Amino acid sequence: MNKQVCNTLISTSNSFSNSLDSTKNYRFNMNEGIFSNYCTSNNCSTNHEKINAGCLYLFDSFFGSSSVFKSVAKSNINVVEYIMIWLSKMLNQIDNKEKQSLNFLYNIYINNENYKKPISSFTKYKDYKELIDETNMMKMDIKDISKLYDAFITLCMLYTEFNEKTPDCNKCSERADEFVKKYNKLNNYSDIANDSPYYRLLSTLSNDYNNFKKNYNDVKCSNSPLPTIEKPKNYVQSFGGDHEQTVQILEQISEDASSSSSISKNLFIVLSIFGAIGFFLGISYKYSLFGFRKRFQKQKLREKLKNIKKRMNQ
Repeated sequence: MNKQVCNTLISTSNSFSNSLDSTKNYRFNMNEGIFSNYCTSNNCSTNHEKINAGCLYLFDSFFGSSSVFKSVAKSNINVVEYIMIWLSKMLNQIDNKEKQSLNFLYNIYINNENYKKPISSFTKYKDYKELIDETNMMKMDIKDISKLYDAFITLCMLYTEFNEKTPDCNKCSERADEFVKKYNKLNNYSDIANDSPYYRLLSTLSNDYNNFKKNYNDVKCSNSPLPTIEKPKNYVQSFGGDHEQTVQILEQISEDASSSSSISKNLFIVLSIFGAIGFFLGISYKYSLFGFRKRFQKQKLREKLKNIKKRMNQ
């Protein structure tokens, strides 16, 4: 996340009405001409068409040109997750029977040619669709994803409002407090499945907040320190399915190795103690045996002397 990413995301969000109008439709507050280019016959007549236009516009903004991609997206591929958060928030306000997940929008729009536009500057993913597939979010309940939207927007405002040359440290600190309150609430939800991508998204927010803190600490704001946040309670890892599994395995191996190492160290200590005891007992036994032999020899010598004296007296 950075200022450029956040400015684009906030601008797109502000282009739509915050809620549905009396006819239960979204209105374009601005940039209608731009979004209309992504609709059939340049006319976005339904909510789904409008939302899809906004989504496709964001992908073009971040991945459409090599210059923008290199400066923004390649440094933080998690921007795709933020697009999905915005998408879920927009869909969650529409009253329809198919809004439980992103699958229906995926089948209608994302699975067509518009999202299969080649990404020439990035070799790992060939098009927008592959980027979206990699998030593993299509079957996730959009209600859960949309819960993250307010915290995400607050974090973006933290980035966009901060001026490194003339920082308003107090204002920044207040905005950070606002984000942390929202984040902590999200981190304490008990109705989210442990294996849900929700926690990965929460981790992305956490990482981007901590990255901001590092930049904040580099400027003259030491008198207004930002609050710290806890990591998500359940397993979280960065963008990428196979990569997640790999890291999980590596973490488990690391834990097992650490545990094994601890056991080995303890066993070595115990054996060392027994070895030391045995060593000292051996020395003790040796010297005890040596003393016994010496006393035995002295006793025999005394008996011999007594016998000699007896013979001399006879």
